[in-house]
Amino acid sequence: MTNLQSLFNIQGQTVVITGGSGELGKPMAHALAQLGAQVAIVSLHAASSGKVAAAIQAEGGHAIGIACDVLDKSALEQALAQVTAAFGPVDILINAAGGNKPQATTSADRTFFDLDSHAAESVFTLNFTGTFLGCQVFGRGMAERGQGCIVNVASMNALRPLTRIPAYSAAKAAVANFTQWLAVHMAQEYSPHIRVNALAPGFFLTEQNRFLLTDASSGAMTPRGQAILDHTPMKRLGQPEDLVGALLWLVSPASAFVTGIVVPIDGGFSSFSGV
Repeated sequence: MTNLQSLFNIQGQTVVITGGSGELGKPMAHALAQLGAQVAIVSLHAASSGKVAAAIQAEGGHAIGIACDVLDKSALEQALAQVTAAFGPVDILINAAGGNKPQATTSADRTFFDLDSHAAESVFTLNFTGTFLGCQVFGRGMAERGQGCIVNVASMNALRPLTRIPAYSAAKAAVANFTQWLAVHMAQEYSPHIRVNALAPGFFLTEQNRFLLTDASSGAMTPRGQAILDHTPMKRLGQPEDLVGALLWLVSPASAFVTGIVVPIDGGFSSFSGV
């Protein structure tokens, strides 16, 4: 009989999490460290990644903070060298770096035809290319060793394109498709013990989407925010901690026969037809 505790055992595993100082990445980093993983928090700025690492260390965990632009492959390779020197080979990669820009978002004052193409390209590149490069750099060692686990962070936009955010929706759809492609590629070309999956968060109130969901002056829900709640059977927005359970399942032996899936964490949004 399977030891249930061993199903979720990631003790001693080395984890890299890009965007690990962000609102969604930070609770992931803390949870993984609490379960005994060695966590490398990668973010654009040393101060933010170092702050998360210090907090984990203060809790008795093992963590390092690394400043790295996920769009710079040479910087990612330097980050890999730092992680390997500190903790050894990378067992788990979580690509949580991403974001949107107001300049790539339609509004009453900015039609689709007026969207800044550079802003749209920047959003797409950050979300998709940042994930692609992370998988290349940190996934190479997994391919060489024949084992490893990758979890990408897609979005509900990947499954159901949303109004006003064409670049972000397109990028996250690309992340979901790439996740499935890479799952097959790794299993067939290298090892069935390399798994690649993705989380698709629904609507989480973060700094990057606050301007879309709440009124800056009153804090009340905008019409868009209220429409989201009306179409979410659980009638609330997500909290960053809501991602942790599914993440732990995907990175642990509990999901040993799971690869190439995109898991919605959305309070039922993707299941509700509106009627």
